[in-house]
Amino acid sequence: MKKRSSYLQPWSVVVLAGVTAALHIGKLPPAIPVLQQAMGATLVQAAFLLSMVQLAGMTLGLLVGLSADSLGLRRCMLTGLAILALASAVGGGTSSIDSMLICRALEGLGFLLVVMPAPALIRSCATSSTLNVRLSWWGTYMPLGSACALLLGPMVMVWAGWSVWWWLLAGVTLLAWLAVWWLVPAVSWVQPTRPDNRKAHQWPKRLRLTLTSPGPWLVSLSFAVYSSQWIAVIGFLPTMYAQAGLSFGLTGLLTAGVALANVVGNIMSGRLLQRGLPAQRVLQFGFFWMALGALGAFGQMQGAELNAELRFACVVLFSALGGLIPGTLFSMAVRLAPNEGTVSTTVGFMQQCSAAGQFAGPPLVAWVAAGVGAWHWTWVVTASLAGVGAILAHFIGQALQQMDAAHR
Repeated sequence: MKKRSSYLQPWSVVVLAGVTAALHIGKLPPAIPVLQQAMGATLVQAAFLLSMVQLAGMTLGLLVGLSADSLGLRRCMLTGLAILALASAVGGGTSSIDSMLICRALEGLGFLLVVMPAPALIRSCATSSTLNVRLSWWGTYMPLGSACALLLGPMVMVWAGWSVWWWLLAGVTLLAWLAVWWLVPAVSWVQPTRPDNRKAHQWPKRLRLTLTSPGPWLVSLSFAVYSSQWIAVIGFLPTMYAQAGLSFGLTGLLTAGVALANVVGNIMSGRLLQRGLPAQRVLQFGFFWMALGALGAFGQMQGAELNAELRFACVVLFSALGGLIPGTLFSMAVRLAPNEGTVSTTVGFMQQCSAAGQFAGPPLVAWVAAGVGAWHWTWVVTASLAGVGAILAHFIGQALQQMDAAHR
């Protein structure tokens, strides 16, 4: 077994690998205006560039989750990082929308292979008193990676162009590959509860058990309605600000601030759950404020009643309190998985539903905006999704109560 750093524990290396993968999701939004100019992409084509990275998750999430439980969590993560580095390097040299779409689809596969085994890896090196907090840190991988990409991307693209930005991230991903290879042990972190229960962990049985249990469905659908809102709003913020006449650098800075606000909610979720606040309440609170924040941010987009500063504050509120949701759902995925051997499978199903939401969210918002000629009705889409999430949170609460009653 490789010697571990006293500063970087395996669970924190896993989080950093997730942040690196998320850089590839967040690198595109600030580049959309540049790519539209360089490649002649329409708004709807740009929307599909945003969502194409979710194609692998939408179609292969459950399969990759099953593979991660069966074939090795560390190996799965290393493969994903390698694919991300290769696809980003190739994508930086392309000059057509079609080629870029293919590279984005490959990046989606790499992203999936990185994030799928992570909760199971973190669970294996956490005690019951630290699990919620460490999983809430894992929930920050997407906003942290997106924020870094949104903040640094515009500066790099102004200095050296979008291709160099793609190649730079390929290099960063190779460094993450080395960190995982060196610091995360090459062992299976998830073992069957009992040696005589191996048959229950064969993949057809794990698949059937996951898909016939209510818990994985509830957390997966909840993640879908959350992620479809968040990626649509964050993905199009640079475009909205550019249309409003803001500079390239300021657009990236403001959007990065919104993404970083999501980190606060993720970390708060772990603290709140650790203190005994019911997961149902945390989720419903997050969905309520996402709906309200979207209404304030976009409902008066063409009116003079709400100034730009207040609209920005509403977007920050949307992201910050919405951040309570992913951190809580990762904790609930671990708790509501049918058994210990189906954690990655459950996370895979959650990622697949999340990817489907992220694939559909940006084109739907773009379609509404294009149909009315502005962004001021997009809040209807996000508020409707938030309402569905609040209902699902109620059923998650009931599932947890039933599980607790069964264990008494």
